[in-house]
Amino acid sequence: MAISGFEGFEKRLELNFSGDDPVIGIGLRQLDFESLEEVLHAVQCTVVSAVGNQYFDSYVLSESSLFVYPTKIIIKTCGTTQLLKSIRPLILLACDHLGLSLCGCRYTRGSFIFPKAQPYPHTSFREEVIFLEENLPSHVCYRKASVMPSSSSHHLWHVFSASDESHMAVQHSPDDMLFTIEVCMTELDRVLARKFFRRLDDGKNGDTAGKEMTEITGINNINSNATICDFAFDPCGYSMNGIDGDRYSTIHVTPEDGFSYASFECVGYVYDDHDDIVEVLKKVVKVFRPATMSVSTTCISSEVLNRVTKMIQPQGMKCRSCTMDDFPAARSVAFQTFTSRRK
Repeated sequence: MAISGFEGFEKRLELNFSGDDPVIGIGLRQLDFESLEEVLHAVQCTVVSAVGNQYFDSYVLSESSLFVYPTKIIIKTCGTTQLLKSIRPLILLACDHLGLSLCGCRYTRGSFIFPKAQPYPHTSFREEVIFLEENLPSHVCYRKASVMPSSSSHHLWHVFSASDESHMAVQHSPDDMLFTIEVCMTELDRVLARKFFRRLDDGKNGDTAGKEMTEITGINNINSNATICDFAFDPCGYSMNGIDGDRYSTIHVTPEDGFSYASFECVGYVYDDHDDIVEVLKKVVKVFRPATMSVSTTCISSEVLNRVTKMIQPQGMKCRSCTMDDFPAARSVAFQTFTSRRK
């Protein structure tokens, strides 16, 4: 293990708002690019590529991704970014400028590879929770923080969730039918990881090199229906956002030996064919062949959650642990860890 290196594990923040129609309204999508840039400046990252459709806007960042829906914003960043510093300016923009009201917040992350390199407020989960508590409005009062264990002390899943009174009631919005899957992979196959390094003086920009990586690695086959926005960093590293209707997917890769890492995230609906998501995860594992892997699934339906988690068994990997917990707004989270059979 390297003494120091780039922190691949992302911090993920999701903020949900009410006050605009999530289907026909534009809500948060009214935010101009300059305002978003100011928020990202506080986090210490920038936009490198973007694409959107009728449902949402997608941004590839210098450190991961940003997705903006009419009533929901998702931002995930890696490295030593200070993601939680985006909360106050985002709430200010949404509530004071657009007239929306915060109704839900969810913050998740895995265990950092280099925890001592993280700046405040990410120096510990305790500090993160305190920061969240202090920066969320008081009406978002149903709160819970949990560290979900696994068979290894090195692979923990940290979750903070908060909701207001209306969000705790029986829900009928499209988001209630969604499930989110967050996959974290470490110790990538070295031969496959080399595909995410750029050749010296290749004469390509990040967009062109990114498209090449998408094709030679097979990432473009994970969801052939998705419009992909990709970017390759110099000398190595890769990010992509995929948009397919109102659904997103995203991949981020840190390929260096000693601290190699890749993440995959996507959303689906509870009425989808669950075999599809299993096939998607098989394709993801084939692209990276990680030695260790965790899968966090968040869903409002515990029945669907149980069905999905029982089906997840990536090829060549063995399930080592599975834990579940419930959070405000009746959301359930399952956290599974896997290791390759070669370990």
